[in-house]
Amino acid sequence: MKELYGLGTALTTPFTEDNQVDYPALKKHLDYINEEGVDYYVVNGTTGESATLSKAESAEILSFVKKYNAGKRAIVFGIGGNNTQAVLDTIAQTDFEGVTAILSVCPYYNKPSQRGIYLHFKAIADASPVPVILYNVPGRTVISMSVETIAELAKHPNIIGLKDASSSIEVAIDLSRTLPDDFLLLSGDDNLFTAQASLGYKGVISVIGNGFPKEFYELVHSAMEGDFDNAKRLQGKFLDFDTLLYIESNPVGIKCVLDIKGIYDGRVRLPLAKASDELYQKMETSMRKEGFL
Repeated sequence: MKELYGLGTALTTPFTEDNQVDYPALKKHLDYINEEGVDYYVVNGTTGESATLSKAESAEILSFVKKYNAGKRAIVFGIGGNNTQAVLDTIAQTDFEGVTAILSVCPYYNKPSQRGIYLHFKAIADASPVPVILYNVPGRTVISMSVETIAELAKHPNIIGLKDASSSIEVAIDLSRTLPDDFLLLSGDDNLFTAQASLGYKGVISVIGNGFPKEFYELVHSAMEGDFDNAKRLQGKFLDFDTLLYIESNPVGIKCVLDIKGIYDGRVRLPLAKASDELYQKMETSMRKEGFL
């Protein structure tokens, strides 16, 4: 699955003033990151506000990205949830033409046991016509897949990788020494990628890539090619800035960036609220300080 190496941008979803998906703005955004730097697209993830998109909207956005995928890059589609049968139903109803893999989040709110997590993902992998990438993000789901559970799931022939958003280098070390060499380890933490690349991670599913595709593409590929001096330099430029992205929750921060850069308005759907004036000011100050404006 080398088409999933490198920078995968977790696409944001722009909205109009009347809270509809803004497709002209999405086209502008796709053109921007396609021109500046991206290896593949991730559609309908957390950064795309999947929690507040209807199934019809998610399908329409996927179809739109397929249509305007100028570089014919790989597409990963987010299909996950805490109702296993509902996830299986969505898989059955999805058009997978042009989709390379699905990204499926660890079940949230229900707080299943590790055995429950295993059975949930096994059912998804059994049903999916395309390969499955697991998504472990305990900061949002409350629970975390153990390394042992991930290793057991890695034995399934249709589970090819993991997006690791544990925010833990210790977990990254354990994963890298435990999982098979051909299992695709992807970062879900932009600010840790340089360190994770040294442990064999093959890329990152990125939030920052929406706003700074050129710079983050260079960072990711420098780290993957062993140029850690350049990767470290770029990672340092994003260090303080990365914190600002999440102060008012994701994707509020990165949509603030896109607004400042003139890509599109930073509207989000409730219960999220558009970035505060204070965050806009801090973000613009940080961007100027690091030479991003």
